[in-house]
Amino acid sequence: MIQYLFLALFFVGIYGLLSSKNLIKMLISLNLLELGLNLFIISIGYVKGGNAPIITLESVSNYVDPLPQALVLTAIVIGFGTTALGLAFIRKVYFEKGSIEIDEIRGGSDD
Repeated sequence: MIQYLFLALFFVGIYGLLSSKNLIKMLISLNLLELGLNLFIISIGYVKGGNAPIITLESVSNYVDPLPQALVLTAIVIGFGTTALGLAFIRKVYFEKGSIEIDEIRGGSDD
């Protein structure tokens, strides 16, 4: 049931990407999208009462799948790199164009 909250966070990120004209707000929306997706993947891989997948002498049949955790850990690192690169690009655009608004960078509307 908590997965619906994570999907809502994902869709808030998509809405922010599509509706915002500010580059910083777009980057924050991208991070919200990523966070919602990561939490959703982790919540799907959860098994109530599950044990760590470590082979022991005892036979345990209810294991937690470690693959979603590994994928999300990789996605967090990639997301950090994407955020850092995005901030560097936004800084460069601000120093060259004097603004971080997409309409002002393009030169205004063609009305």
